[in-house]
Amino acid sequence: MKSPSLPALPTGRRLAYWVVGIAVLTALVWMVVRDLSPTPPRSLTMSTGVPDGAYHRFGERYQELLRANGIRLDLRPSSGGVENLQRLNDGSVSVGFVQGGTGVLAQDPDAAPESTPLRGLATVAFEPVWIFSSALDLSKGLGPLAGKRIAVGVPGSGNLKVASELLAIYGVTDGGPQATTFVREGGMAAAKLLTSGQVDAAIFVSAPQAPAVQALLADDAVQLASLDHVQGLSRRLPFFQPVSLKRGSVDPKRDLPPQDVQLLATTANLVVREELHPALAYLLLEAARQVHRQPSIIDRPGDFPSPAGTDFPLAGAAERYFKAGRPFLQNYMPFWAATYVQRLLLLLVPLAAILVPLVRVLPNVIAWRRQSGLYRRYGELKFLEQDLASRRLDDEERRRALTQLDRIEEEVVRTKFPLDYADRVYTLRQHVDYVRAQLLRQGEAQTRV
Repeated sequence: MKSPSLPALPTGRRLAYWVVGIAVLTALVWMVVRDLSPTPPRSLTMSTGVPDGAYHRFGERYQELLRANGIRLDLRPSSGGVENLQRLNDGSVSVGFVQGGTGVLAQDPDAAPESTPLRGLATVAFEPVWIFSSALDLSKGLGPLAGKRIAVGVPGSGNLKVASELLAIYGVTDGGPQATTFVREGGMAAAKLLTSGQVDAAIFVSAPQAPAVQALLADDAVQLASLDHVQGLSRRLPFFQPVSLKRGSVDPKRDLPPQDVQLLATTANLVVREELHPALAYLLLEAARQVHRQPSIIDRPGDFPSPAGTDFPLAGAAERYFKAGRPFLQNYMPFWAATYVQRLLLLLVPLAAILVPLVRVLPNVIAWRRQSGLYRRYGELKFLEQDLASRRLDDEERRRALTQLDRIEEEVVRTKFPLDYADRVYTLRQHVDYVRAQLLRQGEAQTRV
């Protein structure tokens, strides 16, 4: 309803106002949605590991799952967790796998979230320390490796870092007084060196799914060391925990392993940049659930992914995911449809909070404006009537007064009032006629004189 104080607009002009209003509202909605809830990017870069390692295999499965939701995941092989951590810190990748014991919380459990731009989504797998040798008894410790050739992992890998620290506890160092040789190879290359006799031992820090680990576990010519010191070592290196490889778990038919094997294990962290879009974080967590929920020869069904034991502050999306699961809409809608609906709700909820009270107040405002329009015209009539009663108007003043009366009547006629205002509008027009009649009578009386 138009204001009663304004004349009705032509149809074309009203249509133009509507078009402009809708365009302005659309632009405002677009700016709010863009700034408050930007669209998730359609591609991500993940730093994985050596091409024949467990990290890269995990990444390939993530790639398939994200592709099904319209997200391209680019995989960048690396030397391992240490290089992945460097890439995450410098922002060249958005997501990566990082070995336990290398993150900020592993170094300082009380570190503030502001101390790192990285956030943990979950731990996704146990990574035992697999120590394979050809014929050495290492159950009492790694001292017998002194003076031997040991494959410890490629430069820049978490494997090399952990293997070096573990060997140093037993006094075994690269070179050293006994001329120990650290061979910086990992993955299948290290496994081939061991089986061909070019190294005496090989140390892998990897999930059981790693091809090198799988190959050596099935090889009767090599032995997997069972350390008697796993409990004590886990106290010295708190990012490790004891795990057990049960007898027959590798191959029950061949009775492999022939007895329980005590291992040290850390965990693999799925880590992202702090600014990663929450929708993509949820998508990565759902992919992690599908990839890592299956049991292995070390862990049980449902052990991973887990929010426990991460080396980084837990991302907000991860906290919500492990408490309530993935967002409600993603249970019933495709990823992109759910994302757009969620963004729309983000706008509509606060908009509704503004519009609902406004709609309640608006009828009173409209009624007040209608009444004020009528009262203003009544005021003009009252002024004219008082002026007419107090003195005689000359011809020019009378013409102006009649013109003012015509304007008031025209405005009343052109303005659309609801039916419940009909009696007041009719009374106003009667008063206009009454004052006009007085002016005309006064003019006729002056003419006769």
